[in-house]
Amino acid sequence: MSTQRTAARQYWVALRAMIVFTLVLGVAYTALITGIGQVALPAQANGSMITSGDAVVGSALIGQSFTDADGNALPEWFQSRPSAAGDGYDAAASSGSNYGPENADLLAAIAARQTAIAASDNVPVSAIPADAVTASASGLDPHISPEYAQIQVARIAAVRDLPVDEVQQLISNATTPRDLGYLGEPVVNVLQLNIALAKLAG
Repeated sequence: MSTQRTAARQYWVALRAMIVFTLVLGVAYTALITGIGQVALPAQANGSMITSGDAVVGSALIGQSFTDADGNALPEWFQSRPSAAGDGYDAAASSGSNYGPENADLLAAIAARQTAIAASDNVPVSAIPADAVTASASGLDPHISPEYAQIQVARIAAVRDLPVDEVQQLISNATTPRDLGYLGEPVVNVLQLNIALAKLAG
């Protein structure tokens, strides 16, 4: 009988502990952190969403492709860097290609991308930066280098019949400098740049 009472007491203590910790850690803590996020960093807490007018068009954290149904680059838009995540920028399949630098398939893909960019933007292969032809490790990087954005200016200005200097100014406005002035490299968010381009083009 004593053993049964001891076991019953232990079960009851364990049950109460589970209920308390579930309420404290599973409910109260989650509600507290969510509340802090909504008050202190509402944009980040809600996915860093980007809007155009009243419509949500994407996230500042996840890139997008600006291509047609066949995967061909649309000449009127700034192009993102390649993506190896699913069919491209698939947040449910975040990954890189995992190819080594001497992999034949990777080298062939880079050469094909260089040829396509050289033709579409009328630039020599030597002027094409690495991020234009290689995917990021996550496959979701929403940024390109200012150098890659700059080699696209002439094409976009011609297709949209816009002044070259106005398109270049969009890049300057959209460029994020190095963190703290020395960490990382300057980058341009392609979605935000293309939204600004659409507004410029009317």
